[in-house]
Amino acid sequence: MSSARTGESPSGQADPHRWWGLVVIALAQLMVVLDATIVNIALPSAQRDLGMSDGNRQWVITAYTLAFGGLLLLGGRIADLVGRKRTFVIGLVGFAAASALGGAAQSQGMLFGARALQGVFAAVLAPSALSLLTTTFTDPRERGKAFGIYGALAGSGSAIGFIVGGLLTEYLDWRWCLYVNVPIAVLAVFGASALLHDRPGTSGARLDVPGALLGCGGLVAIVYGFSEAQPRGWSDPLVLGLFAAGVVLLATFVWWQNRAPSPLLPLHIVKERNRAGSFLTMALATVAMFGLFLFLTYYLQIILGYSPVRAGLGFLPLTLAIIVGSTQISARLLHRVAPRLLMVPGLLLAACGLLLLTRITVSSSYPTEILPALLLMGLGMGLTFMPVFATATSGVAAQDSGVTSATVNTSQQVGGSIGTALLNTIATSSSATYLAAHLHNPAQRAAVVPQAVVHGYTVAIWWAVGVMLLAALVAGALVTAKPPRHDVPAESPVPEPVA
Repeated sequence: MSSARTGESPSGQADPHRWWGLVVIALAQLMVVLDATIVNIALPSAQRDLGMSDGNRQWVITAYTLAFGGLLLLGGRIADLVGRKRTFVIGLVGFAAASALGGAAQSQGMLFGARALQGVFAAVLAPSALSLLTTTFTDPRERGKAFGIYGALAGSGSAIGFIVGGLLTEYLDWRWCLYVNVPIAVLAVFGASALLHDRPGTSGARLDVPGALLGCGGLVAIVYGFSEAQPRGWSDPLVLGLFAAGVVLLATFVWWQNRAPSPLLPLHIVKERNRAGSFLTMALATVAMFGLFLFLTYYLQIILGYSPVRAGLGFLPLTLAIIVGSTQISARLLHRVAPRLLMVPGLLLAACGLLLLTRITVSSSYPTEILPALLLMGLGMGLTFMPVFATATSGVAAQDSGVTSATVNTSQQVGGSIGTALLNTIATSSSATYLAAHLHNPAQRAAVVPQAVVHGYTVAIWWAVGVMLLAALVAGALVTAKPPRHDVPAESPVPEPVA
């Protein structure tokens, strides 16, 4: 038999460089996740430089998340067919080139195109990174530690993006929020070439092109519909048409996957109870969290008057709490307790943190009112993300590990995109209603408008609390997996065929 597992050397011993390989994988994952938010704080500067209108500036964010979330399933299947290490390197090189193009953008169209191209290569990179992690660490204890690190980065990467974005924007230039990816990607390419190992892709398999068009088109239509709901309104014909088209495309996608000779997403992957519960839990949790990132960024800078750096650093406690919850609590307990005994308490903690934020006012104190909420949410998400990733990718055949990894990331990106658009629409409409009811004298506008904005935030955060509680209910009801045994390797990956 050839090397029984991808993470082992030909002699059958564990790869001595696997932990350095994890560093490479973690670098790539961090780059992909933080890029969804790193340009948020830089957006006002980019808007001024490139002459973007208020209506068009959203595409700096949306172009990335649409391409990323919509193409992840295709990227996962490409990883399975071509080989995970090869697609990992291709994704890194392409992401670096797209980042350089965006940093050098001389027009808004050039920047939008570069951000979409980043999303395309992120969709290739992210599933191959998680798949390499899954097939490298097979010992349950090591697997728990590795997923703890990975989960911490997946959960905290967005917050790190705000911090890095604030520092680069204030002390260098907004363009460095894109340029910074180039040296990271170059370092990761060299590391991947030297440290990562993978078997070749599946020979003779075919790419499900109709499935790719249907699935990706459906996701893009729905995410685009949510992004357009904010400026156009929920009853706008374009928004309703996008939702209808998305539902029809996804329904057709499911029908086709039952009949395709080489399906893009084998439905047995999502039919398994624990995996389906993990996907849905991830999507719901990120609906609440990504919307919160947007609100807190504007609240700290516009309402409390923080500088970009100070606003970015305001997210640091959240990041540290996620890392502690993931690496020091979840990673130590996953091999002892069932995954849902970590997920459900984690989601309830995060809901409590959100509940504290419903009390913010135009003059709230960061240390006494915002910091405790961030710490609770960080610990909760740290407890949740790591077992979600581990449970979703456990017990998957090696040939399906890439597409399974892609589905986890798709849940995160689509949930985040929907959450940002949905909660922002709720906040905007609630603010407008408050302003109409309380602005009786134009001279009071300067005092009433900030109150209306904060009121909108708190209404949207109440909705986020409800979504987080729903995620806890889903995790408790659907995720029934037992803790992994100590004395056997993880079910995934399966052994290679006898040579």
